[in-house]
Amino acid sequence: MSKIKKFFSRKKEEAAFKLKLGGGMGQGRTLNAAPSPPNSSNSKSGNVYVPPKRQEMSSEARQAASAALARIEKRETKDFNTSLAAIKAQAKRELEAEQKLRTEELSVSSGQSSTTTKRNMACEGVFFRCPLISEEILSRKEWKIKIKEFLYQQLESERALTACLIICNCNTREKADDCIQTLSKYLENIYNHPEEEKYYKIRMSNKIFSEKVRYVEGALDFLLAAGFREIDIDGEPFLVWSKENVENDYDLPILLDALKNAETIQLDLDRNIRVLMPSQARSAELPDDFYRISPAEIKREQQLRSEAIENSQVLRTKAMREREEQRNLRLYRFALMRVKFPNGIYIQGTFNVYDKIRDIYEFVQSCLIDENLDFNLVTANGVKFTDEDMEKTLYDLRLIPNIVLLFTIPGATTSLAADTNFLKEEFLMLVQKM
Repeated sequence: MSKIKKFFSRKKEEAAFKLKLGGGMGQGRTLNAAPSPPNSSNSKSGNVYVPPKRQEMSSEARQAASAALARIEKRETKDFNTSLAAIKAQAKRELEAEQKLRTEELSVSSGQSSTTTKRNMACEGVFFRCPLISEEILSRKEWKIKIKEFLYQQLESERALTACLIICNCNTREKADDCIQTLSKYLENIYNHPEEEKYYKIRMSNKIFSEKVRYVEGALDFLLAAGFREIDIDGEPFLVWSKENVENDYDLPILLDALKNAETIQLDLDRNIRVLMPSQARSAELPDDFYRISPAEIKREQQLRSEAIENSQVLRTKAMREREEQRNLRLYRFALMRVKFPNGIYIQGTFNVYDKIRDIYEFVQSCLIDENLDFNLVTANGVKFTDEDMEKTLYDLRLIPNIVLLFTIPGATTSLAADTNFLKEEFLMLVQKM
């Protein structure tokens, strides 16, 4: 295993250990308690989605939670049905409020303040997790800053490997590739021609060095770890290599291997679960993070296409329509999936456009009280997914950028399903307020 892989492996083990210390080893039980039944999984389930761990509660919050649990333990089944009735009543009130809001929106002009746009946003953005570094849930931009801070903190203890990662993660892909290619050439020349002292020196004013190495983050740190030191020769700055200056436990072949095998730190897409009432699940605008290009560029492109079609005055063939559809689909990187339950409640999650239908089933399954429940997800026009569809992507099935799927139970009547709550209590607590 290369040094760079060992570095990643060690960091992952440290992250896993921290998760265990944080309470990830499971709940205990009393010695005289009956053993819990094994947790069998649904045929559609693979690795069940686990919501990210939130911050630890304060002492006041623990006391309030303990009091709430004590009240819940004294409740009877009738009390739970009353709370369900309250949820259904709230859903009904919000449906009425939605109709009223639509009426008001028709009576005002299109030029409204930004508060209306903000209220109609489907979600705040696209968020990610990075267990290798921390348990936080941040945007991609925030993670770039966090990753950079994390890597620079490792420089003092492991300069060579960390510098390789900084080059890959803190620069554009093009700059990183050019820099890695140039640095590799420097080390290969020294290793392959140890008797040629000319390869031991790099003139810092050299054009290639200035353009591809000097101003790339992490590059100078790598050269220092590889044995180079800055020295003035005849008043001109040079980087001069010496075997004695190479970082401990490393040699040129190992450094070359680390440099060529360095990779970007991957982010895991967070589902950003939301539970919505009916009035909150109407058509809404997607944040800019869902697009591959900016919304302004999208509007401009659509305008140019519309003008071209109007000017051509020709009928488009099926092949032309399919190409147009493909171009539109490629505008998106992420998809917003909403699943509507028979009682009117929605759950919402963020997916990559190349996630599979199986991932959506696992997402829904992880939110259910009974994770072994047999259920179907159906499109608005009544199309059911088959076993063959489970490995198809959202992009393949045109389920982007946002779509609503209906949650159904085989053999259950509509009235019975409408009176049943399927979601776990912790997800019902996520119901968003207007």
